[in-house]
Amino acid sequence: MRFQDAARDARTVVYAGIQADPLVARAAGLLATATHAQRVLARAVMNGETTDPDAWRAMFPALFDSAGNDETARAASEAIMAAALAVADRGEQVRSQVRGAIVEELTARLLAGRAGPAAVRRERRILFDGVPAEIHPYDVTVEQQAAPEAYDCKWGARGINADVLYQLDDARSHAEDEDERLVVGLVVFDAERSCQVRLAAQTAPHAGTLVVPLERLDALAGGRG
Repeated sequence: MRFQDAARDARTVVYAGIQADPLVARAAGLLATATHAQRVLARAVMNGETTDPDAWRAMFPALFDSAGNDETARAASEAIMAAALAVADRGEQVRSQVRGAIVEELTARLLAGRAGPAAVRRERRILFDGVPAEIHPYDVTVEQQAAPEAYDCKWGARGINADVLYQLDDARSHAEDEDERLVVGLVVFDAERSCQVRLAAQTAPHAGTLVVPLERLDALAGGRG
């Protein structure tokens, strides 16, 4: 089993530009240290239902009221909302791409907190002897000899489909065939219940795939969650 950079085709070139957008790093940095409630706020705002900040303050009073929140916590919520509003303000197609890039960057940052930045890579394929290489690269990988990991990242539970489940399970089983252990997972910036409902409708194998929903993101870093 070995890792390889994804081919530099048109898709990767375009998506690299999206990943390099300063807004992606800004939002991911804020979300990496956010509370679960703040992440729920970010998801709601980025969906673009309204770009009125006062409306969001009214819908999430516990994050913005002075009661029970110190100034630092309120400032963090304001910063997260501002970044999320900047995402929501993009056109629908661009917004979708930026949200996906944010989830990938957030995943990479959380994993780096546990495995170290040098071990975490982006857009990598996994090659196995005698097995045709997958065209689609994995969004984030942890490339450590003792415990390699591969993750695909989704903005919402609707992104969980047969193709991604088969690819992840195939990688896990091919690693087993080579007497190696590969942790495979889906990071989904959506509620655990939504993920469970989506998975229940899938016939593709996923018992060996780790699913990390919004409530348990910090488990990627070995923290709370």
